[in-house]
Amino acid sequence: MTELTSNIKAGIIGGAGYTGGEMLRILINHPNVDIIFVHSNSNAGNYVYDVHKDLFGDTDLKFSAELSNNVDVLFLCVGHGDARKFLEANQIPDHIKVIDLSQDFRLNQNSTIKSKNFTYGLPELNRDAIKSADNIANPGCFATCLQLGLLPLASKGLLKNEVHITATTGSTGAGQGLSPTSHFTWRNDNLSVYKAFTHQHLNEIGQSLNQAANTFTPPSGGWGTLNFIPYRGDFTRGIIASMYTESNLTEAEALKLYHDYYAEHPFTHVTNKDIDLKQIVNTNKCFIQVKVFDNKVFIISIMDNLLKGASGQAVQNMNLMFGLNESAGLRLKGVAF
Repeated sequence: MTELTSNIKAGIIGGAGYTGGEMLRILINHPNVDIIFVHSNSNAGNYVYDVHKDLFGDTDLKFSAELSNNVDVLFLCVGHGDARKFLEANQIPDHIKVIDLSQDFRLNQNSTIKSKNFTYGLPELNRDAIKSADNIANPGCFATCLQLGLLPLASKGLLKNEVHITATTGSTGAGQGLSPTSHFTWRNDNLSVYKAFTHQHLNEIGQSLNQAANTFTPPSGGWGTLNFIPYRGDFTRGIIASMYTESNLTEAEALKLYHDYYAEHPFTHVTNKDIDLKQIVNTNKCFIQVKVFDNKVFIISIMDNLLKGASGQAVQNMNLMFGLNESAGLRLKGVAF
C-alpha cells in the first residue's frame, strides 16, 4: 500500500472510449485525485467534452498525444491486446502504478511484462494482495458478475457439480466501435446468444474459483463444468446473470454463507428478494439474490458492466492501492426510473 501525502496524480490512456469516459466521470469528482493527462491519438487537442458531451461544464481538460511520467497511477482503457503493445512500446517507470482494464494480464501465465507483475484486481477475492500491488489486471465484466455469484460457494468447496449459467449484457459491453451486432437497428428489439460454452472470461473465472477452493478443478478438456450461455441484450448498460447448481444447503444456510462472505465488502449486497437491473445501473454495486429450490441453490447476480465491471472497479482498486477509503469517489447516484 502506498502512503498518500497529497492527491493522487492520474493519467488515462484511451480516454475517448466507453471505459475511458467512465473513468473521467469518476475521477473528475474523486476527492483525492487530480487528472494530469488524458491520452488519445485520434482526439489530441480536442476538449474532453467534445467526445464525452455530458462532461461539458465539468472540465476543461483536453486530450493529449503526449505521455507524462508525472503521475502516480496510469489507467489503460484500451482494447484487448493493446495494453500489452502499449507497455512494450513505452517504458513506464516502476514507481507508476498501472491499472489495466483489458484482458491482457488477467491470467497468471500472462501476468508479467518487462519488470511489471500484475495482480488480479477483484477486491472480493484479493483485497489484501491489491493493497500491496504495484500493477492491477482489472477483471472482465462478465467475469466479475459471475465470480461474485459463485465465490462464496467455491470458498467452502461447494462447487462439486456442474454450474448452469445464463447471463445477458448491455450493448456497451461490446465497446464503442460499431459492429453488425452493436448497431441500433440490429440490437434494438432483439436478443441473441454468442460464444456459448466458450466465452473468454471462463478462463479467469476458473482461475479465481480454483484460488478460492482447490476442490473445484477443471476437467482435462477445459472449463466444461461451467455451462455459460451469454446473451446480447437490447439495453445499454448492465449485466444480469442467473446460475444454479446442485446443493444440500437450505436457503437460510445459503443466505448466511453469502452474507458472511461479503460482510466486509462495501459494494456487494446479498438478498433473497427479487432484484432488477435499474437498482444497480450507474453504480459500483453488485446485488446478489440467493434462493434454494429443492436440491438446487439458485443465484442471480446483477451489476453495471461499465462500473463494477470496468472503470468503477478500477477506481476501487486504486483506492485500495493508495490506502484510501475503498468507496472514495464511488458513491454514485443510481437510476431508479
